[in-house]
Amino acid sequence: MSVPTLEDLGDVAGRRVLLRADFNVPIADGEIVDDFRIRAALPTIEWLTGRGATVTACTHLGRPKGAPDPKYSVEPVRRRLAELAPGVELLDNLRFDPGETADDPAFVQTLIAGQDLYVNDAFGASHRAHASIVGPPRFLPSAAGRLLEREVEVLLPLRSEPARPFVVILGGSKVSDKLGVIEALSRVADALIIGGGMCFTFLAARGHQIGDSLVEVDQIDTCRRLLESDVTIHIPHDVTALGPGGQIGDPSAGGEVRQLGADIPEGWKGLDIGPGTAAEFGDIIAEARTIFWNGPMGVFEDPRFAAGTRHIAQSMAEARGFTVVGGGDSAASLDAFGLAGEIDHVSTGGGASLELLENGDLPGLSALRGAPNARS
Repeated sequence: MSVPTLEDLGDVAGRRVLLRADFNVPIADGEIVDDFRIRAALPTIEWLTGRGATVTACTHLGRPKGAPDPKYSVEPVRRRLAELAPGVELLDNLRFDPGETADDPAFVQTLIAGQDLYVNDAFGASHRAHASIVGPPRFLPSAAGRLLEREVEVLLPLRSEPARPFVVILGGSKVSDKLGVIEALSRVADALIIGGGMCFTFLAARGHQIGDSLVEVDQIDTCRRLLESDVTIHIPHDVTALGPGGQIGDPSAGGEVRQLGADIPEGWKGLDIGPGTAAEFGDIIAEARTIFWNGPMGVFEDPRFAAGTRHIAQSMAEARGFTVVGGGDSAASLDAFGLAGEIDHVSTGGGASLELLENGDLPGLSALRGAPNARS
């Protein structure tokens, strides 16, 4: 997709650059737990500062309600950024101002005041038409940073020209959240693998009993239609389930954990794919030349229901094909299992990666294509 890149900004020496980054990092007790998103912006920052530009970064952090909230202070991020990129200023949390999410013109003017250029390197926020994403390109020469550029280079070809066989693995809780990407990728993928909580709606559509497992009744007909189409869809044939009285995340609460087939008794909850299914899915991954994965296979935060997700992560790490993980919980699981470094591309945006694959565009990309320096 043709968007302006850093080279399209011309000579940046002495210019002031507003950098929209995604520094929405996990923080506990005032300390950053994982600074990956800050480090991911360094190639762009170093390109700009190394050529004499003065960089002011901005980011959102968490979900404040349009007003300053100490819980979402960017001060820990500011401290870490000062260590990694001395001299780069960081504005306050963008979402402290209600104008950010509303794309308020007045807030856009506040952001760009005194700035000469704009760079968007926040792929994980580029699916939102917020002021800091779509506003500055209306007024300033703009470009995609290195991170945003790489995300587009990797993800967009999956919509049209993946090396085959192309296998898509989708998990997570709800079919409705991923129906759009299922529909879009079913037109290009050679096979879809369905796990996580959403698989139980597919199992119900096949006529299986799903006990007390998560289900979207209003999506059963949609799942049935997909299963009856000419798309190859693999769903679990065994599951790991929690019996009556058990609590997710609390093994001490009791409740039996058992391997079951595709039919689950009343009172039981399916919370992971079973070992047989995991092995079958792993075999499919091993034969693929391109694999895209978004969404865990079970409640991997609970070690009793982590085996399916771990097996998929390990299969991805060992795959000979080109592997892409679409951010979010699947990326978090890779970190938890120590396998992130074994994947060809781990996206920094879960929702953004899915929307780009579904629609072929994002508000942030569209905005860059309309920037003054992008116009013919």
